[in-house]
Amino acid sequence: MENVAAKFSIIGILRGIEGDFFSKLMHVAFREGLEAIEVTMNTPGALSMVRHCRKGVPEGKLLGMGTIRNIDEAKMAVDAGAMFLVTPNCDKEVISYSISKNIPVISGALSPTEVYAAWSSGASMIKVFPCQAMGGPRYIRDLRGPFDHIPLVAVGGVSRENVGEYFNAGAKGVGVSSALFGRKALAQQNIDELAENVKKFMQYCQPARAELD
Repeated sequence: MENVAAKFSIIGILRGIEGDFFSKLMHVAFREGLEAIEVTMNTPGALSMVRHCRKGVPEGKLLGMGTIRNIDEAKMAVDAGAMFLVTPNCDKEVISYSISKNIPVISGALSPTEVYAAWSSGASMIKVFPCQAMGGPRYIRDLRGPFDHIPLVAVGGVSRENVGEYFNAGAKGVGVSSALFGRKALAQQNIDELAENVKKFMQYCQPARAELD
């Protein structure tokens, strides 16, 4: 896929979302500018959600699956129509399978050794997780020292207040959940409030993301 890093500058992560609400959420979030949505594999009914909504994904947008921990889950996600995969761990078999299917995979990694191993195995991007626990933007900046050629996606602890710091530190993307959609809006399934939250987050990030282009 061309310009993968641009497509994944902001990934909306959904865990535990209800199937009946997901379709509405997906369309609204994409309308407000979000490029990619990840539904976690350990969400009840996740495969059905992706399978059902895949045809409704607008051109230029991406619907994928995360928390892909092993090859069996990777195969199920691809069969359901996932347009990209995200893993919490570095699994070379999952990376190789994704490459064989021509599907981008954002491989989880934490240590410098894991980051380089995942990238060398062919991952499209590297998910640094849990990033906040390792120092947040400072850790991204440290990793970028030796690995300035590797596109890093910061996940874990990203918020509206610090997202600019992650991009300034050199992250090519971020994964965000409640800080993007709004914890209250998700809990109450308030689609109007959710749309406003996504819109504000995307606008807030625009200056920092523009520097990536």
